[in-house]
Amino acid sequence: MLALRLDQAKRLFFDRAGVMQATTAAERQVLSRFGAFVRQRARTSIRPRRGTSQPGQPPFSHVGLLRTGILFAFDPERRSVVIGAVRLNQRGGEAPRLLEHGGTAWRAVHGTERAVRYRARPFMAPAFAAELARMPPLWKDSLR
Repeated sequence: MLALRLDQAKRLFFDRAGVMQATTAAERQVLSRFGAFVRQRARTSIRPRRGTSQPGQPPFSHVGLLRTGILFAFDPERRSVVIGAVRLNQRGGEAPRLLEHGGTAWRAVHGTERAVRYRARPFMAPAFAAELARMPPLWKDSLR
């Protein structure tokens, strides 16, 4: 899993000179559109609500940082697009990972550090799977 900070990801946005030199116009167009489609689907799956979503369902948005923090960028090593939530500054930025995959994290509970178990509330994998069917038509007529 590729973990990028926001400043690292910005250098790999599709409108940057380095990315434009490393890719063809067709690659940029297809990968950028696919990244935008997945990002939009993931963002809209995270709905503003009070409380906590059911495990297995996308998380609810309380502040909006998770929704606005979903970005996509070019991965020059794999010549592909990386789509996901940027790391948040709190406690190593583990909130997006814990929401997507679940797991355990140390939290202060009533003044005592405790291991707290988080159940998965995936939002990126379902968005990717839903948009994957749209990928082949994006490539159609892009290579000449």
